[in-house]
Amino acid sequence: MIDHSRRTLLVGASASLPFVLAGCNATPQPDTSLKLAAGKGKAAPIPDAVRTAAVPAGPDRYQALYKDLAGEKFPVPAVKPGTIPEAFWREDVAYLTSEAPGTIVVDPHAHYLYFVQGSGRATRYGVGVGKEGFLWSGVARINSKQEWPDWYPPAEMIQRDPSIKARVGTLQSGIGVPGGVHNPLGARAMYLWQGNKDTLFRIHGTLEPWTIGKNVSSGCIRMVNQDVVDLYARVAVGTTVKVL
Repeated sequence: MIDHSRRTLLVGASASLPFVLAGCNATPQPDTSLKLAAGKGKAAPIPDAVRTAAVPAGPDRYQALYKDLAGEKFPVPAVKPGTIPEAFWREDVAYLTSEAPGTIVVDPHAHYLYFVQGSGRATRYGVGVGKEGFLWSGVARINSKQEWPDWYPPAEMIQRDPSIKARVGTLQSGIGVPGGVHNPLGARAMYLWQGNKDTLFRIHGTLEPWTIGKNVSSGCIRMVNQDVVDLYARVAVGTTVKVL
């Protein structure tokens, strides 16, 4: 499922650095370079059946957004009040852009992901992004989507952190952690490709909601599980993702 080939992606504004990325973890490797292509891609249509439910204003808003989710394969507990700063709560906002409706735009410096609605509006989500040395920019597309995805850490990471050995086992696609409440990818993952190559970057959920609004990952875009479930339902395979 996950391509473990080695490649270099654009890091920061002007420098490139090689990584092996699998499930949003990275190990430096000497290898050839590949930059995410600049420019616009064609946005996927917004599914007609999917729209955000009305969210109350005032003190009940946080509880409505980040309550426990019913009907999931595994439990998604409510996020404790105060965990996510209000600036990073999910919200429909004014957003002037030339991007087509259905496009995802990520502003890693502001720690926001925008799902463009059109007519000058977007749904804005707070996100965690790459830590220093792992920021990247460019254009990709969602090649596939998975609910409760498996996670396949690279062998180098397992060697570097022996505690991971206790969590991994033999899965259909290799050595990894099965989807569930202990999986670092959380409740959903959207796999970002450029052309016919897996960038090995993902938009995914997290077990650590307190990291939203911070530079914490190895390049992936992490979201609170409640938010990634909401976004996952809106986007189609083929959706353009632009990281500023």
